Formats: sequence, structure tokens, C-alpha cells
Amino acid sequence: MNQHYDPVNPAVDRETAGKSKKRGFQMIEFNRAPHVGTEEAYLKQAIEGGKLCGDGPFTRKCSAWMKEQFHSREVLLTTSCTHALEMSAFLCDIHPGDEVIMPSYTFVSTANAFVLQGAKIVFVDIRPDTMNIDETKIEAAVTEKTKAIVPVHYAGVACEMDTILAIAKKYGLKVVEDAAQGVNAWYKGRALGTIGDFGCYSFHETKNYTMGEGGALLFQHQKYLERAEILREKGTNRSKFFRGQIDKYTWMDYGSSYLPGELNAAYLYGQLEACGIINDKRLELWERYYQGLKELEEAGKIELPVVPEYAVHNAHMFYIKARDMEQRTRLISWLKEHGIMSVFHYIPLHSAPAGRKFGRFSGEDVYTTKESERLMRLPMFYNLSMEEVDTVIRTIREFPDFRI
Repeated sequence: MNQHYDPVNPAVDRETAGKSKKRGFQMIEFNRAPHVGTEEAYLKQAIEGGKLCGDGPFTRKCSAWMKEQFHSREVLLTTSCTHALEMSAFLCDIHPGDEVIMPSYTFVSTANAFVLQGAKIVFVDIRPDTMNIDETKIEAAVTEKTKAIVPVHYAGVACEMDTILAIAKKYGLKVVEDAAQGVNAWYKGRALGTIGDFGCYSFHETKNYTMGEGGALLFQHQKYLERAEILREKGTNRSKFFRGQIDKYTWMDYGSSYLPGELNAAYLYGQLEACGIINDKRLELWERYYQGLKELEEAGKIELPVVPEYAVHNAHMFYIKARDMEQRTRLISWLKEHGIMSVFHYIPLHSAPAGRKFGRFSGEDVYTTKESERLMRLPMFYNLSMEEVDTVIRTIREFPDFRI
């Protein structure tokens, strides 16, 4: 187990890299926040503009960009994807005793958002090919208490949404897409996050496009807008006031402060403008990994990611699957010894103390635990070089278990 990397705090990774540099070699980091070069000018512009709180010019530019590029009727920038999920749980009218279906192989925020509203989480097994929720197991998990389904688009690869939407329609359920990893990824020509009732994006520094900490809530029905704005603006109708629709604002409903500051939005806008450049580079890195490791898969040594025909992915991550946890642990250590940071990913939520307290597993855990114990992520970020990818590939191929 790699005990030096915290996937929520890459600073731990950089601390390890710094120590390695002192020992005489430069670590290839697992992640580094993307930087394209225009961000500083926008930060300066935001500072000189004098408005640093939420919903300023750069917040509006980011929202407008996403509306146009992803064909979304409404986009509200938020302080995190966690908060976007919390907003969606509130807008779905989740109440104590309701049940929400989701995969166990996901980040804690997916579940927390609904637990905060008093919901019981019903975990469903995953598909071993995409690590996404197994759409064929969802209907069996539906009860009279079920209120929503939360598909998580793992690694920016789409869940099989047609089946999920059909189940939701049949039983009158809401669909909340956890598209934290799915910005600028697509399902049958539709942007992830725009397909269900609500979509939630992440712009954390570990994501393809970043504002340090941040996210967005997307939805396509005008009926949700007023309530969403009130929720986001501390329970007030302040947004209407700023648009000149009312002459004063007041406390209307439950709410919190989910508005990111303008400096965060300014940084993000520079990233969104360079979306195509960032996406192309990440896809090139992903393809380099795939081609360089394909021979090991063909020899039965590892398994590589699968992207179904219905999906256009965004190269959010590149992972491989080892034989089992024991081999994965040795491979992570091998890479670290050779100056490369790699990590495992989620520990299934149903096996965690809070997962047992707030949820239950529907059906049999055939793949969730087994596949999670095999998967490990390789370095992947915009400023990673092809030479560094080649070094990672070469070092994996030299791992004693994998020599052909």
C-alpha cells in the first residue's frame, strides 16, 4: 500500500517527490494541477476589477462557456463538486428514510451528499470493464423507498445511460450524474452531466480543468432554477435582486454559501479557454500509455482500461489492473523505488464504517471489491511529458513479474 500519497491532497505527493530529489533523482509525480499560461493575466484582471466575491464577471464567463460547449440550459458554478452534489440532493427532495442507489466504488462525497439529507444508500455492484455501476443490477435494487439513482462516470468514461434513464422513468426516480471526472466527456453525443436531472462537475486540482477547489451544478429544466439559486445564495433570493427583478432580497428557504470567489473562477476560465489543448494533450498521453502497455495485456500480465463504443472519454486517468492486491502493492513499491508515484484508488464505501452505518449492498459484491484491489493509477496530468510516460512504461515492463 502506498502510504505517502493522499489522492485528496497531492501536496503529500510533492513532499515525497522533494525528498526523492534530495536523494539524487527527480520523482515523476502522480499529479500536478494544470497550468496553460493565461491564468495569471485573468487573475490580475479579476483583482484590478475590484470584485472578488462570487458571481462576478469570470463566474458568468465560466458558466456561459459551459452552457454553450456542453449544451446545458443552466450551469451554476459552485465551491466544489461535493457542494454541487449536496445541492442536487436537496433539489431532489431527499428526506430521511428515502433510498438512493449508487455504486460503492466512488468517492465519499457521492454518498455523503445524500446521507446529509437522511437517505439510506443502496450500493450496487460495478461492471469490471469500465468500473461503472452495473446498469443491469439497478432495477433489482429499487424499492418503494427509492428516490434517485446516482451513476458515477469513472475515469471520464460514461455509464450506460439509456438503461439507467429507462429505469428512472419506469419508477419515477431522479437521476443525478456524478460527473466529477467527466468534464468534456460524452455519451452518444451528449456531454456527461447534461443527461440526467442533475449533473455535478469537479474542478479540483486533481481534475482535467481546475480552479483549485470548485465545481458546477448543471440541469436542463427551468423549474429548478429559482430554488437552486436560493439554495446557493444562503437561502435568499439575492440573485433575482442583482438581476433587477426585485427591489430587495430576503430569506426565502434553507440555503448555504455555495459561490466560489472570482479568483478561482478567473483561473478556471483560462483553463476552459484552453479546453481543446488540454484535452488533446491528455488523450495523447493516454494513447501513449495504452500502446506502450498493450503487449503486457496481450501476454496476460495486466488489464488495460476499456472504453465502450458509446463513450468518448476525456483521458481523466490511466489505470492498469494487476493480478491481485499483493502484486499491485509490490508494483507500486517498484515504481516508487524507480522514482515514479502511482496510487491505488477508492476503497469501496460499503466496506467502510460509515458505509455500513448509512447504507447496504444490494445483491452480491462480485466485482466491486475484487476489481478495486487490482486497480492502480499511473501519473497523468497536462504538463506530464511523453518522455516521462515512456519512463513509466519502461519501468512497468521491467517489473520482474511482467518480463516477457
